[in-house]
Amino acid sequence: MGEVRALFSLTKLEMYLMHELSSFQRDLLYCVAALNGPSGLEIGRELAEYSLTEVNHGRLYPNLNDLIDMGLLSKEEKDGRTNLYGLTPLAIELLEERHQWEADKLREAGIDFD
Repeated sequence: MGEVRALFSLTKLEMYLMHELSSFQRDLLYCVAALNGPSGLEIGRELAEYSLTEVNHGRLYPNLNDLIDMGLLSKEEKDGRTNLYGLTPLAIELLEERHQWEADKLREAGIDFD
């Protein structure tokens, strides 16, 4: 990941990463942010509650692994069977940037939640 940072300014990297994430992956980041060191199962439940659809393991875990590979999630082994996930500092920065961008666009459209 350090090499990518050397090639792009952080702003360009942020735009690239958020643009390349699927909506499912962005939703996973928001779910991890809402929970405190969640397991994959807890993340899946949180997302299923929001989306009102079942989140199967065949979709969940490959996407969690992709987010780890992108440097957006960390994974810590809890026991031999359960892993806990957390946001990396880069993911927090990207979510903050995304939140600000969304708020700006809504304000431009005359929608203000403040």
